[in-house]
Amino acid sequence: MLDVTVIEDADAAAVSLDPVRARLLAELAAGPASAAMLAGKVGLPRQKVNYHLKTLERHGLVELAGERRKGNVTERLMRATAASYVISPLALAAVQPDPDRFRDQLSARWLLALGARLVRDVGSLITGAAKARKRLATYALDGEVRFASAADRAAFVQELTAGVSALVRKYGAPDAEEGRDHRIVVALHPTVKDQPTPSTPVVEN
Repeated sequence: MLDVTVIEDADAAAVSLDPVRARLLAELAAGPASAAMLAGKVGLPRQKVNYHLKTLERHGLVELAGERRKGNVTERLMRATAASYVISPLALAAVQPDPDRFRDQLSARWLLALGARLVRDVGSLITGAAKARKRLATYALDGEVRFASAADRAAFVQELTAGVSALVRKYGAPDAEEGRDHRIVVALHPTVKDQPTPSTPVVEN
């Protein structure tokens, strides 16, 4: 099971957003289970759960983990293909954000467009690397800082911009024929306090 995978197909995204199927994905991320085992947890008949599982399987969101005999019946044990899923902007290709339409370093919406492009591009790279059975070279830095004042924040941004720009000038080699282009995204935004995740409601038949 992958830690996280990116959903790029629009139909698969729609399937994953269905409340019942999202609940089934959450249950199967915790461990393999059969339709009969899941039926009681989600409040649906086994036949309906089996229908949803087949739909999820058809879109690559769950997979067969094994089979077991229970009386005269062979149960299929299913598992989620990933512990969590991210929907790529490619699933809404016609209306996906395009940060190249405008550039405003102080715009929260431009930052959101950059984040969406990051999900799209890294998702596509992961898909390509998996098919080629190659490791994808990436790096990320995550942290928090508390500023004493807005002036300190502005000074931090100024120094950060100067520092990254200096590194780009130092190591950038636009004329290197064997080189490979890399994208750099640096973001700064107020910290969002963690909120408890609401449980998915049980759907009654």
